[in-house]
Amino acid sequence: MNASSPTLDLTRELISRRSLTPDDVGCCELIGKRLSESGFELEWLNREGVTNLWATCGSGAPLIIFAGHTDVVPTGPLDQWNSDPFIPEIRDGVLYGRGAADMKSGLAAMVCAVERYIDLGMHTEGTIAFLITSDEEGIARFGTRYVVEQLKARGVKPDYAIVGEASSNEQLGDRIVIGRRGSLNGILKVLGKQGHVAYPHKVENPIHRLAPALAEIVGTQWDAGNAHFPPTSFQVSNIHAGTGANNVVPGECEVVFNFRFCTESTAASLRERLEAILGKHALRYEIDWQLSGEPFLTRQGKLIEAAIKASSDISGVKPELFTGGGTSDARFIAPWGAEVVEIGPINDSIHKLNEHVKVADLDRLSTIYEHTLMQLL
Repeated sequence: MNASSPTLDLTRELISRRSLTPDDVGCCELIGKRLSESGFELEWLNREGVTNLWATCGSGAPLIIFAGHTDVVPTGPLDQWNSDPFIPEIRDGVLYGRGAADMKSGLAAMVCAVERYIDLGMHTEGTIAFLITSDEEGIARFGTRYVVEQLKARGVKPDYAIVGEASSNEQLGDRIVIGRRGSLNGILKVLGKQGHVAYPHKVENPIHRLAPALAEIVGTQWDAGNAHFPPTSFQVSNIHAGTGANNVVPGECEVVFNFRFCTESTAASLRERLEAILGKHALRYEIDWQLSGEPFLTRQGKLIEAAIKASSDISGVKPELFTGGGTSDARFIAPWGAEVVEIGPINDSIHKLNEHVKVADLDRLSTIYEHTLMQLL
């Protein structure tokens, strides 16, 4: 790859904007200006401080969406970065900066791929769209989820969606994400009765009451998984109780937990089964549930076939079809009715110190997007 290319240049421009979630800091405006020059119509669906760009070019079916986010996670200790995370720097063929992999390089590669496609006069049918938000790394309530709600209410029906998340494992194009597990969060507050530890008959220790119930929950097999997903897992991320004094029995104990669940379970069934265990142990409790996203799976079809061929042709390896990892905005797009895949750079450095992407991968990723698009239209 040359020292400069449109994909590299745009990636650097985006990294240089300190777009900590949900602040866009002009990233969408920059992308929107370029898309407008290529004939896209822009619509801003901003809400509650979140910037959302919906850009379309063409008309009719199929409707192909390129989706991504401009926001990034905090940098962590600046003194542990080898260079300023918001001043993109190339060292030994590697581009460093916050968002380099997650996912400003993906956005830049998508934009440049579509620009080339349109400049060649190849766009003669169907609709190409961009759905870009600044609220993916945060609470994700007024980003892609909100835009999908608005467009769905208008009757917009997408056929395909390509999300530019960092999906590759060891080399570019070796993995395509075709599904994700669901994520169900809970905050359980077990109620007791506070008092002096020397008078156990006058207290009700919520930690003691919780312990056998939690052991049963941890030991429960929620489902057996299936050919595409591992079994549903339950994990506790925090337990808190106590006043700070060693002679006081606390009045309550709080447990923060998460289910990562496959398509063999539903959020409703998991809630029902867990609360049945709490009831079995006669706990007095309060529980707050939050569903981050349902599981989804894209079945073999035209999009997966196109993505496999494009990735194989450009990267030289046949990609693995993958359903692991965390959540992404694909969880909001898939229920909309679109076939969805995630294709992006190597994900080893995402959310880490010294986040980076190989410079040589940038134009190759853009070409993968372009070749995928060519097969769909």
